[in-house]
Amino acid sequence: MVHVYNCHPFSSQQIVQVEQEPGLVCCGGGALFVVATGGCKVEAYSVEQEGCPLICRFATMGTVKSIRHSKTGDYLVTIEEKNGATYLRAYTNWRYQAEEKARVGVRLLGHLLRGASVRGGVQMEIIEIPLSERPVAVACCSITGDLLVGCENTLVLFTLRRQNQQSLQTQSQQILQSTWPNSQQSSSQGQTSSSSQNVSALDFERSVILHLPRINPKQVALCGGYVAVQAELEVLVLKLDASSETKPPEESSDTNKADHLEDHSDFLVLQRHQELLGDRAKDCDIPVSIEKTGLEDKGQYTLSYVLFRRFTPDFFQGCSVEETQLHSLQLYPLFTRAQSASVEEPACVFCFFSLPTVGYLYSLKGGVELLSAYQYPEKVLEAVLTDHLLHVITKSALQCFTVRCAAVAARIEDPYIDTTMKACPPCSLEVCALRMQLFIGLRSVCVYGRHVILLSTADTETPEETERNAQRRGLSRKWTISSPRETSTVGHGWNLYVVDTVSPLTLYQEMVEYSQRYTETNPQAQSLRHLLSEAHLLLRASILQTPEQQRSIQGEPAASLQTDADKPAEEQTAVETDNQELEEALRQNCAQLGDSFSRGSQKDCHLALPYYRMSGLSVTEVMARNRPLPSSPHTYGPGFLFYLKHYLLEETEQSLSQEAADEVIDIFSQSEPSQLVSVCASPPMINVSPARTLRILQHLEDTAGVSVPLTITMATMTLLLGDLPQYTQLMERHAEMVLVYGFIEESRLLLHGGGGGGRQHTHVRPTALTRQLAKTQPGLLVAAMVALHENSKVQLEQADHVFEELCCENCFQVDFWEAMLMASSQEAVIQELLFRVVSVYIDRLTNTNSDTHPVRTHTPPRHRPLKSADDLINSCSHYGALYPWLTVLSPAHTTSSQHQEALHKLQSLLCGPSLSVDSVVPLLERLSEETLWGFSLHLLCATRRGQYDSSIEKLLDRCPQAIIAYANHHLQDKHMALWWQKLLPELCNRTREAADNSILLAALRETLVVVSMETSPTEFLELIPDDGTASYFLPHLLACSQRHLLA
Repeated sequence: MVHVYNCHPFSSQQIVQVEQEPGLVCCGGGALFVVATGGCKVEAYSVEQEGCPLICRFATMGTVKSIRHSKTGDYLVTIEEKNGATYLRAYTNWRYQAEEKARVGVRLLGHLLRGASVRGGVQMEIIEIPLSERPVAVACCSITGDLLVGCENTLVLFTLRRQNQQSLQTQSQQILQSTWPNSQQSSSQGQTSSSSQNVSALDFERSVILHLPRINPKQVALCGGYVAVQAELEVLVLKLDASSETKPPEESSDTNKADHLEDHSDFLVLQRHQELLGDRAKDCDIPVSIEKTGLEDKGQYTLSYVLFRRFTPDFFQGCSVEETQLHSLQLYPLFTRAQSASVEEPACVFCFFSLPTVGYLYSLKGGVELLSAYQYPEKVLEAVLTDHLLHVITKSALQCFTVRCAAVAARIEDPYIDTTMKACPPCSLEVCALRMQLFIGLRSVCVYGRHVILLSTADTETPEETERNAQRRGLSRKWTISSPRETSTVGHGWNLYVVDTVSPLTLYQEMVEYSQRYTETNPQAQSLRHLLSEAHLLLRASILQTPEQQRSIQGEPAASLQTDADKPAEEQTAVETDNQELEEALRQNCAQLGDSFSRGSQKDCHLALPYYRMSGLSVTEVMARNRPLPSSPHTYGPGFLFYLKHYLLEETEQSLSQEAADEVIDIFSQSEPSQLVSVCASPPMINVSPARTLRILQHLEDTAGVSVPLTITMATMTLLLGDLPQYTQLMERHAEMVLVYGFIEESRLLLHGGGGGGRQHTHVRPTALTRQLAKTQPGLLVAAMVALHENSKVQLEQADHVFEELCCENCFQVDFWEAMLMASSQEAVIQELLFRVVSVYIDRLTNTNSDTHPVRTHTPPRHRPLKSADDLINSCSHYGALYPWLTVLSPAHTTSSQHQEALHKLQSLLCGPSLSVDSVVPLLERLSEETLWGFSLHLLCATRRGQYDSSIEKLLDRCPQAIIAYANHHLQDKHMALWWQKLLPELCNRTREAADNSILLAALRETLVVVSMETSPTEFLELIPDDGTASYFLPHLLACSQRHLLA
C-alpha cells in the first residue's frame, strides 16, 4: 500500500539554455553534462549557479551513446561509436576546457603522457580504454572511482590509479637516459621547468574480468566492492572482495543446463519468478567465474552472491515487451556521522531497480532485506534514489516517493534504537507518494544534491503508430530491447529543466502542517502516525549525513578542494545552526509521535516511552499534553500510562512537585488502581500529599481488600503525617515474616535508588519507613534486608551503604552480616561475610577491656546483638560448637559481656567448618597471646592448621589443666599416636622436673590410661621410661595386659 500526501517537495525550476537538442544528460561534481542528439560534443553547465551558466564544452572522438560521471576522480566515461566501431573513453581534467582552444592529450590506458605534454602544464586527457568485446553499459564507483564495464556476457573492472606528475617525469627522464645518453641535459632542464607542478594524473588498470555466460548485461552498477548487473528481467548482485590468499579462484559452470537451453533455442522459454537473498543467491542458475588481470594486485579476489531476482512477464495485463523490462539499476552508499573521515566503507549499501509498474529497494549490508516495493500509479520510465526521496518520471509527470534508507542507517549507527531508550520508525514502514509535478514528454532524469534534472521532448509519433508498434512488439517471439528511438527532425520541441527540491526541514514543516488536519479530526488515525513517521525519517536522513554530504546537497561542488578548516567561519556557523534546527525539529517530532502512540492501541503503546524520552520533555510536560479535555470522553491512553509507569520505575533523582505527584495519584486511581502501591513507593513521589493519598489508599483497601504491601504503604503515609499510634496499629496487623514478604514484593518501600533491581554500584538510600524500623523494629529491618538481598533486590555493598546512612553500621550492619551467613548459599558471599565478621569481632576484642567493666571509647554505644553466640551456634552451620577445652582457657564471667560475646563468636567460627584459617592469621596478629583468651585464639588457628606438636607444648606451658580435654578432642583417629609419641614423653619429662605438680601428675595418669587402652603390653613396656618408678606404672601395665588377654 502506498500512502499519498499532498506535500510539495519542489521549490523552483529553471530551464537550461542549450543550443541543440539534448540527446543524453548526466550530472555530478556540481555540473550538468549535455550531449546533443547525434552530436560529438559535451557541454558542461553549472547547476549551482542561477541560470546554469556554461562551464566548458569539448568535443568527443565519436558519437556518444552513454555517458557517466565519477565523483571520485571527477572524470567522465563514455561509450562512443565511430565508423561502425564502439569505443570506451575516459575524459579527465575536463574543467580545464573552459577555453575551447585549450590543449587536449590523447593516450591509451596505462600509457601516461610524458615529455612535452607534461611540460605544457595541466590539460584535459582522453584515455582510450581498449576492450576485446563491445561495451554495453558502464558504471563508476562513487567511493573509489573504479570503473565497471558491462560487455556481452562479461564484466570488466578497472581500478582507478593516481600517479604524481613529478614521478612520471622522473620515469620519463630515466627512459630517455637509457635510450639516448646525450639527452640528459635537455631532460634535466625540462624537469626544472616543471618541478613546481605537483598534480596527480589519473589512470586505470584492468584488474578483474567476471564471466557471466548466461546473462546479457543491459545495466551495471558498482559500489564499494558490490557489483550489480541487470538483464531484461534479471538482477544479480555480487560482492567482490580482495584477499591476500593465493588460492586459485573458484569457477562455477554447468554445461548440462547450457546445452539444454541451446537445444530449446527455437522456443520461447519463460523462466519462473525467483527471489534469492544472501547465501541462497548462489543457488541461482547463473555461474560466475573470475579472471584476474591486474599486475599490481598481489592477492586474489573472492566472489560471493548477494542477491538474485528474476521476474516473469504477465501477459494478462496486456503488457508489451518494453513494459516488462527492468531499468534504473542503482547501488547507493550511505555514510553516517558516526564513521571516521578516513573510513571508505559505507555504513549501508542499497540496491534499487524497477519495473515499469513496481520499484524494489533492497538493503545489502548486515543481511539482505527487501525494504520497500513501490507501486507506481502509471508506467515509470526512469527512477533515481537519493538519501531522502526516490524520484521517478512518467511520460507526463515527476513524482517523489519516500525511502527507508535512514531507518536502516539509524539502526546501524545507534545500538539503542528499538529499546526503551530510543526508537525509530521501522524499515518496513509503508512508503508514501508526495505531490507530483506535471511535465510534457519526459524522457530522462538525473539528480545532483537538491537539483533534479529533467529532459523532456515532444512526442512526434502519432497514437495510431504507437499502438501499431506496441502490438507488433508484443507479438514478437524473442525477448529483445529496442534501441533508443532517435528524435525526429520535425520534432515539436524539447526542454532541459533543473528542478530544485525544498530542504528537508522545509518539507518536514509542510508535513507537520499537513498532519494538523488529522490531529483535529482523528488524533488516533493511522495516517497521522504514518505521516509523522515519514517526517521523522526525513529528519533522520539529514542528521545522519556527513558534512561532505550536507555541503553537496546545499549546493557545493564535490570537486572542491577546500577542507573544513579552510571554510569561512560564517559557513561553519551556518552548518552548526542548521544541525541545531534539525535536532530541535526532531525533538518536536518525537513529542508528536509520543502523543500519537500514547493514545494509540495496546499493540504499539510501548513506543510512547522512547519517543517521549527522545523529545526531551519533562514528565510534567508530558502529563499536560495527555490531560483529557473536560468535554472529551476519552481517558488516559495505554501508551501514556506505560510511559508514566516506566518513569516512576526509573529511580530518577528528580522529584515531582506536590501538585504533579497528586495528579499522578489521581491518574492511577482512575486508570489502574492496582498500581497505586508501586506509584506511592516511587522516589519521584516523595512530595505527595500523605493525607490525601491515605484517603485514596483506604478507599482502595475497602474495594480491593487488604494486602501486605498496601498496609505498609498506608503505614508509611501515617508515619509521614506523624501519627505514630496509627502507624504502630497498621504495622501490627501482620507478623514480621509476612511483612518481610511485603517488602520483597515492593522493595522501594524500604530503599530508593538502585534502579528497582539492585543493580551493582548504584547508590541507594533508606526511606523514612526504614529509619523508623531502625529505631523501633531492628530485627524486622535486618530480616527484610536479608530477604531483599536473597531475592536480588539489593547488593551487599548497597545494603552496607544503607546501614551507614542510618548511622548504625557498628550494630545493625554486623547483625545483617550474621543473618546473611544464616541465609545465603553463595560461597563467594559467605567467604566475604566471614572475613567481615571476623574483622569486626577482632576489632571489638581490641577495643574493649577484658575486665568486667568496659572502658569508654570513641565508638558509639552498641545495642544488644540480635543474635547471641549460642543462637548462631544453634542456627548457623558456619558457627561450630565451642571445643570443651576452650571453657578452661576462657571461663565465663571473667570478662565484660561485650568482650565475652565477641570472643565466643570468633571462637565458634574457628571451630566451624567454613572459615579459612589462612585468611584469618594476619588479622590475629593484632591480638596478643599474653591473655588466656588471646592464647586460645592463636591455639585454635594452630590446631586448625595441623600443628599439634607445638600446640601441645604451648598448652602444657600456659595451661596444663586443659591438656587432657584438648587431647581427648583432637588426638583421635589418625592423630591417636600422638598420645604416646608426643604427649606421654612431654608429661614424663615435665613431671620429672616438677614432681610435686599435681596438675601434671593428674594429666600423666589420664594419659597412661589412654595409652594402656590403645597399645599392646610389649609396646607399653617400651614406652615406660628407664628411670620410672615401677610401682607407678605397674597398675597401668596390668590393665593393658588384662585388656589384651580379653581381646
